[in-house]
Amino acid sequence: MTTEIAPKTVAELVRGLDQVAVIGDPEVRCGDALPLRDACPGCVTLIDTAARAPLVNRSGATAVVTSTPIDGLECTQLVTDDIHAVFTHLVRTFRPRSDEAVRYASIHSSAQIDPTASIGGGVQIDAGVVVGPGVVIGDDCHLMPGVVVMEQATVGSDCQIFPNVVIYEHSRIEDRVRIHAGAIIGGHGFGYRQVEGRHVSTAQLGYVHIESDVDVGSNVTIDRGTYGVTRIGEGTKIDNLVMIAHNCHIGRHNLLCSQVGIAGSCQTGDYVILAGQVGLADHVTIGDHAIVGAQAGVMENLAGEQTYLGSPATSQRDQMQIMAVQRRLPDLRREVKALRRELADLRQQRCATGDVAGGSYSRGAATSGKTAPSSAGLDNSDAGDEPAAGPQRCIPFRRPAA
Repeated sequence: MTTEIAPKTVAELVRGLDQVAVIGDPEVRCGDALPLRDACPGCVTLIDTAARAPLVNRSGATAVVTSTPIDGLECTQLVTDDIHAVFTHLVRTFRPRSDEAVRYASIHSSAQIDPTASIGGGVQIDAGVVVGPGVVIGDDCHLMPGVVVMEQATVGSDCQIFPNVVIYEHSRIEDRVRIHAGAIIGGHGFGYRQVEGRHVSTAQLGYVHIESDVDVGSNVTIDRGTYGVTRIGEGTKIDNLVMIAHNCHIGRHNLLCSQVGIAGSCQTGDYVILAGQVGLADHVTIGDHAIVGAQAGVMENLAGEQTYLGSPATSQRDQMQIMAVQRRLPDLRREVKALRRELADLRQQRCATGDVAGGSYSRGAATSGKTAPSSAGLDNSDAGDEPAAGPQRCIPFRRPAA
């Protein structure tokens, strides 16, 4: 349950908002802002098309945000060009977020801050936070409970580090980065070599560099480079449960959806989209503006400006043709079986016709080059046209397994 907020009139809700026209009663009261699927009496909701007007009426919503006036609506309308911006304002009115409230610089008494660490102005450090030697925290950051920042790591200004995030040593995080709960930044990469039959870890001496305005989802893991950097480009957004291995260079403004797995030393261009559960083999390069569909497996370099599907990933055009053929496989199988039956029947008929015609042609004579004796009253010139004396043998047709 959210904190109870007193109902407000529509006029109060839109006060201070530009370019919002109220059609209907501005004094009607609303107690919540909910999407249409959850709308109920006494709330304000949102629709983006007039076709959903009957659903609004059935919900009993008190008011609705629309982009154009809609006839037939039984509630007050809030008409605006940017419906999502207005509805976002209404939701925040009824359910304010603590991270949007004014923060005051504070360090909880249970936090452990190394004396050599540098903490900027306006920083809030919550309970159980550990900040190691030589760490630099920029201005206006918020480190939530259980965060660990290891030695020589740097965090830029206006960053939010959510509970239980671990930032390994020497990691570099620039401004306005959000790292959600449980993420691990800078862990050791999965690199081993065999020595006398045993797997021995290779050097893991690099670091992670996250550029400005990056969002990192919950339980994301980004491994440090072997010797150099694993880089996340400016403005990239990473969904929950994504794995980025050592030495990867992720471009600017990428979108990496949930459960993406990127093997070591991969590189993506700018504005790349990797949909859910996409997997990249190691040392793969993906060009700018490429889109890789869900569950695709990328085994080789992909050019930019294209959409790829399937495993192994191929262009959307090729993959659609493959999918079309796969859907027809049951029909094709039935057609092949029918053709096999027809071929078997034709061969049996041919064999049966050969048995009836045979009778006077000697197979042995034909193979030995001797001419069979002619019948009485027949010219010898026609002897070669007579049927064989012995019956021809028919080799039975064996139908292959389906």
